[in-house]
Amino acid sequence: MASITLEELHAYHAIDRSVFSRLVITLRRDPAESLLVMAMWLWLEEKGYPNIIAKMVNLSDPLLEALAGEAVSCLNCLGSKNPTIPPNGILPLTTRIMEKDVSLHMFYQNKFSTISGIKSFMTTVCSRIFTDILQHVVGSTSRVIPNQPLVIPGFPHSLFGSVTIVPRAMDHDFPIGGLWGWNPSNNVSEDDRTLFLTFSRGFPVSEDEIRELFTNIGVCVDSVRMQDNVPYGEQPLFAKMVLRSVANVDQILSGRPIAKFRINGKHIWARKYERR
Repeated sequence: MASITLEELHAYHAIDRSVFSRLVITLRRDPAESLLVMAMWLWLEEKGYPNIIAKMVNLSDPLLEALAGEAVSCLNCLGSKNPTIPPNGILPLTTRIMEKDVSLHMFYQNKFSTISGIKSFMTTVCSRIFTDILQHVVGSTSRVIPNQPLVIPGFPHSLFGSVTIVPRAMDHDFPIGGLWGWNPSNNVSEDDRTLFLTFSRGFPVSEDEIRELFTNIGVCVDSVRMQDNVPYGEQPLFAKMVLRSVANVDQILSGRPIAKFRINGKHIWARKYERR
């Protein structure tokens, strides 16, 4: 299997490493928060905002600090159940740098796709390309053990989960497929693609009706798991529906915590599934 060394990976991501180093060393920003900021910017690049990080390289420290602040406001918006978003919600500095509107509305309307994308870039890319920089930063406050994961205060994160960052030698090989082999869409968990559905007592809903309803609004349903162990003579009151993609979750919820639907005179309420 083809592979790439850590040294080659560092060379490929030299610009990303330069910006991250400025965030955590020059500007002394929080390492965990800065990891999430970089993952968010990398996700934006994939979503049609090319070279966003390259455009930051020659910016002054105050401007980079302000850009990071706008990114953090997006992260906070994603973590809030009822965020306060100004009427236009535009991120003025990010929009100016990109010459393309970037708004809090855009992030919140695509909340679960964004969260999933940030998690993926954090665990597959950022965890590999910033290790030595993080080792330098956290090594001054905690003991670093060779070949053992670094302890990054702030992880596990309540919204973005955990990240494993292990110091490696520069000649360490990472297996790759295709060009780099890290397609964020391949790293989406089933939970990320799952909605929790509830029904009204006295109005039984079937699996076929669920599939018909959501297929007709243009989403791809992978599976529907109705409530099991239902007492004889009673109806299921809830179900879990696994969708083909996280984008389908955002399509259904459209920025709302709960979405209400109707089929054959019966109501179905949908919300994001959260494992208890």
